Amino acid sequence: MEVASGVAAPEPGEIRALKQCLLRRNKSREQHGVAASCLEELRDKACDILAIDKSLAPVTLVLAEDGTIVDDDDYFLCLPANTKFVVLAGNEKWTHNSDGGTAWITQESFDRDETDSGVGMKWKNVARQLKEDLSSIILLSEEELQMLIDVPCSELAQELGQSHVAVQGLQNTLQQVLDQREEARQSRQLLELYLQALEKEGGILSKQQESRADLGDERDAVDTGIRENFSKVTPASQILLALKEKPAPELSLSSQDLELVAREDPKALAVALNWDIKKTEAVQQACDQELSLRLQQVQSLRSLRSISARTSSLPGDMENPKRTRRDPM
Repeated sequence: MEVASGVAAPEPGEIRALKQCLLRRNKSREQHGVAASCLEELRDKACDILAIDKSLAPVTLVLAEDGTIVDDDDYFLCLPANTKFVVLAGNEKWTHNSDGGTAWITQESFDRDETDSGVGMKWKNVARQLKEDLSSIILLSEEELQMLIDVPCSELAQELGQSHVAVQGLQNTLQQVLDQREEARQSRQLLELYLQALEKEGGILSKQQESRADLGDERDAVDTGIRENFSKVTPASQILLALKEKPAPELSLSSQDLELVAREDPKALAVALNWDIKKTEAVQQACDQELSLRLQQVQSLRSLRSISARTSSLPGDMENPKRTRRDPM
């Protein structure tokens, strides 16, 4: 049996996924694992690995299962991973091997069972969850985001029932969300290091004493004004306590509290907290950044929900789909 047509080599700039294959010479049991994107690449690697003189043309690739000649890229791409090939050089003829050439079938079944029961099934569940509601990107954990980013585009496209171009755009969006979360984490870490450095300098106490001497009795009046402003949303003591005791207080306050802290006069807030002005401004800046980040997330969520509402349901939806449990954010 022969499968033959013009070999379609990859066009310039075209990116093809690598396919895992197993190679051996005729009448040999020694196999070599190779990854190639097209038949021409597989043939070249076969000559190098199996030490075949390229002058012994033609070099032919046949299926170890039944000797089918594979000379078409499209057919090659349809074959499963870990397909066994026998490499023939010159006038060699394919001969049946004792293992029947069917080892790739058993291996494929084993790989599928192992994958579906473990990591493979997990990313598929996350993909189905995303398929139901595109806006759930915001709720995915970093592990789940990375999982979908690492999945081959062709497999994810098949699971979602979308084109490769659409899935590539989706993976780019997932990467952007992951990058934004990483930037936010790094910003918090830098702020914590900055506050720790200020504490170690030992100048905070003296600056607090100078502030008390300069402002004197103004503290009570200023503190009262701050409490009156804070009390519109939450008890002032709760906000002040979070600012004093939490290493990253911006993560413990509500968005309304963050806005109050960010908009408050730094000098007045420093007096209420018995802090120096630099530390107070640093915390206010952190609160303002956290507030901006939350607003961006809300806007992104609304935008994604709007897109999801306009997009027709993806084909192949399962009846009564179940969401997988998400990692807590």
